[in-house]
This record gives sequence, structure tokens and C-alpha cells, in this order.
Amino acid sequence: MTMLRRVFPLLLGAWMGLPAAAQAQSDPLTRGYPADQCSNCAAWNVPHRPVHLFGNTYYVGTDGLASILITSPEGHVLIDGALPNSAPLILANIRALGFDPRDVKLILNSHAHFDHSGGLAALQRATGAPVAVSAQSAGAVRSGRAGENDPQYGELFPTPPVPNVTTIQEGRPMRVGSLALTAYITAGHTPGGTTWTWRSCEGGRCVDFVYADSQSPISADGFRFSGNTRYPNAAADFERGYAVLERLSCDILITPHPSGSSLWQRVATAPDGLIDRDACRQYAARSRAQLQARLESERTRQN
Repeated sequence: MTMLRRVFPLLLGAWMGLPAAAQAQSDPLTRGYPADQCSNCAAWNVPHRPVHLFGNTYYVGTDGLASILITSPEGHVLIDGALPNSAPLILANIRALGFDPRDVKLILNSHAHFDHSGGLAALQRATGAPVAVSAQSAGAVRSGRAGENDPQYGELFPTPPVPNVTTIQEGRPMRVGSLALTAYITAGHTPGGTTWTWRSCEGGRCVDFVYADSQSPISADGFRFSGNTRYPNAAADFERGYAVLERLSCDILITPHPSGSSLWQRVATAPDGLIDRDACRQYAARSRAQLQARLESERTRQN
């Protein structure tokens, strides 16, 4: 990895100078959002070197948006596509690690918001892989538009539609060769929020990864997590998700926004710094406190 850290900036700089990179700026599948419309997108999309996390698991996303590559001789799995204009950065990271994007055989998603599903269409086109999502997310991923039951409906950017979408079943592993990734519905942030789990081994040691979906009770103006007619089960879905996260075997926690699980601070002391068997429970506890504060503020405003 020391050599990779030295050469990756050169590889990325060379890639950014290619005509294809310029073409990507006008490609509707990879075009970004104007800064005046998405205040966080530029910071989220700062390139980040790929990171070997453990075993066959790698971080290939941007500085502020996760994308995870799990590899095997029979083919690879990719989780999340970040923004539309993150796709070229994700593909460059995969290549910088020495892997061929065409060997990605399955693409998974945490939830259908533009900052995590925006790059799925371009990544599917580059890899030829199907995209698998929860049944509740499928319509938004296929159409590129969130449903009216999404707490952030009305404030979300559209995304390029994804043509080849399959739906997952909770608790049933999705397999590519020797890889097996299992989905758990952890909704609330979106109706289709999905957490993914898998096992990676290295040198005779195996760890359980949890890619826990966002659990923040964020919404558009006017949405209530208590008694909202468009998504009446929002608060109950959060609580169900907390129970899932609290019972999962969780050695290494990753979240769609790396900051949500202090990933970069933990990477600095990898590999053992990444391992924290209480991380999922603590993640659920922080979100539960945020939800309770949000529900209390809604009750206060109502009164």
C-alpha cells in the first residue's frame, strides 16, 4: 500500500488529463450538480486514494461518500455509487488497485438518494453488472426519482435512471462466486434503507463487516417523523433498524458517509484500529438519541 499511496496521485492526475475525463463532464450519466444547487457535493466528491480495509475488502469511494469493493477470483461486488460524477473516480480507484471494473458482477445500494445512488447507472454501464436493491428502493433507482414517502422528498436531486435493477430479499445472501453478502432492512432515513454484511479473511483471521445504512432523521421542511401520512411507519422503521444493528456481528463498521463512523480516523490506525465490536451498537445509540430529540421537537412545535 505504501507504493500505491505514492503512485495513485500520479495515476489519478494522468486519468484526469485524458479526453475521456473531459467527456465525462458532459455525459448525463456522470455530470455533477452545480455548486449553487448542492452545497455539499464538491466537498463530498473530493478524490480519495483507494484503501485496503481488510482481506478482500477495499474502499474505492471519494473523501466524503463511500463505495466499497469486495473481491474474489470469480468476480467482485461493489456497494454504492455516490454522486453521478463520482463514478469516474470510483472506476479509477478500482483500476488503481489492479482490478478490472468489468469483473464487477454485482452492484448493491444502501439507499436511493442522489449522493449514494447517483453513480449507479454509469457504474452499471462500465461493468455490465446488475444493480440489486430493496423492493422499497427499486422504483426510485429505476426512475431516478425518490418517492413521495421519502422524508426528503422535494429536496432531492434526480439521478440517472438505472435500467437493470433486481430486488433483494432480506436475510437471503447475494452471491458472486465465493462471496456472500446479506441484506437487512434498516429503514427510516429512507423507506428502502438497506444494511449489508459480509465476512472477509486475511492471514487466517476473519472479521465481520457491516455497511450500515444512514440512520439520521433528516427531512424536507414540513415532514414529521411522528404520524406522517406519507410515511407513517418512519419512527417504527428506525427502531426496527436499531434492533438489527444491535444484534449483528459487527467487527468493522462502514457507513455511506465515512464521517458517520469516523472511518478516516480509524483507518489511520488500521488494521486493528478499524475493529470495534461495539461500533454498530454505538451507531444505533447515537441515531436513537437523534430520533428522540427530533420527535420531541416535533411534539414541542405541535403544542
